[in-house]
Amino acid sequence: MPMHARTTAVRRAVAAVAAVSVVALGAAACGGTTKKSTDSGSSSGNGSAATASANPAAATKKGLTIAYLPKQVNNPYFTISDNGGKQAVEALGEKYKEVGTSSGTDTAGQVSYVNTLTQQQVNAIAVSAQDPGALCTALNQARKNGVKVVTYDSDTKADCRDLFVSQASAEDLGRTEVQLLAKQIGGKGQIAILSAAQTATNQNTWIGYMKDELKKPEYKDIQLVKVAYGNDDAQASFQQTQGLLQQYPNLKGIISPTTVGIKAAAQYLSGSKYKGKVQLTGLGTPNDMRAYLANGTVQSFELWDPAKLGALAGYTAVALASGQITGAPGQTFTAGDLGSFTVGQDGVVVLGKPTVFDGTNIGQYHF
Repeated sequence: MPMHARTTAVRRAVAAVAAVSVVALGAAACGGTTKKSTDSGSSSGNGSAATASANPAAATKKGLTIAYLPKQVNNPYFTISDNGGKQAVEALGEKYKEVGTSSGTDTAGQVSYVNTLTQQQVNAIAVSAQDPGALCTALNQARKNGVKVVTYDSDTKADCRDLFVSQASAEDLGRTEVQLLAKQIGGKGQIAILSAAQTATNQNTWIGYMKDELKKPEYKDIQLVKVAYGNDDAQASFQQTQGLLQQYPNLKGIISPTTVGIKAAAQYLSGSKYKGKVQLTGLGTPNDMRAYLANGTVQSFELWDPAKLGALAGYTAVALASGQITGAPGQTFTAGDLGSFTVGQDGVVVLGKPTVFDGTNIGQYHF
């Protein structure tokens, strides 16, 4: 968080910033608590207050080090997103680095990397959190030492970071995946969800909106029978898909809001008697899912451009470290070719609407 303002003049200037209208983002913020701090001076979790004034006209600082800490290195999704971040950070003349664990559930490993990056005195950390609370102590210590913290893809509790770069509105993502699957199964039947880790902030937030969507009258004939967890591991997700179909032989559809999970589920379904009978949708990359659209295993799925998400996290981190923004609602900044963005409620910046991919448009996308 920004440091305490020390003068009445600064407080007045900041109060003016707080008066800027806030872009409504639905419930995009993930994590258990919400950040109540604004530029008017309420405290955040690490004891500092959001009373420092942003200077949108400030020059971009040079020589900054922006470190990326994804949920899992060597995960194809994060390879794409972090490479997007690398391009953005280096285009601004800054130094990029990536560190992380090879497991998507090693929260202790993530904590250790945060501590190391703090000791190395990086200027900003862009982290995709494996757990909403496990990193908080380490991240707030980093912030006390002057490190800016941006979460992307998967948030922490809101008082443990400066900004969250959300791939899309969490509500949009959760509800649209139910809508896609409901259409594919004719509005009735048993369905299941194949998630990543049981503690994954983004997954749990999306699933919450899925369950809420299913309460609507139009889904009265759809029954959610189970939420399974594949831990963003291809083999485990494959086995979970197999287990779901053994346990629920009348299953009509699966939603997998994880790129690893949906690919593994499609792989299992495409080689089984359930191909074309059990529908599958969720979040996947066009390159991973192209063959499964072509052979009829999948009808449609959705995602955003992960490279743009990683790039936006980089631009956001540099803007924070340069003092152009502090993370207060209503502040705006420019993210290169991506355009201008506005900080929303709870310190959330949203990349945009998800894109639905099907046989009519997938040929236009290559990531």
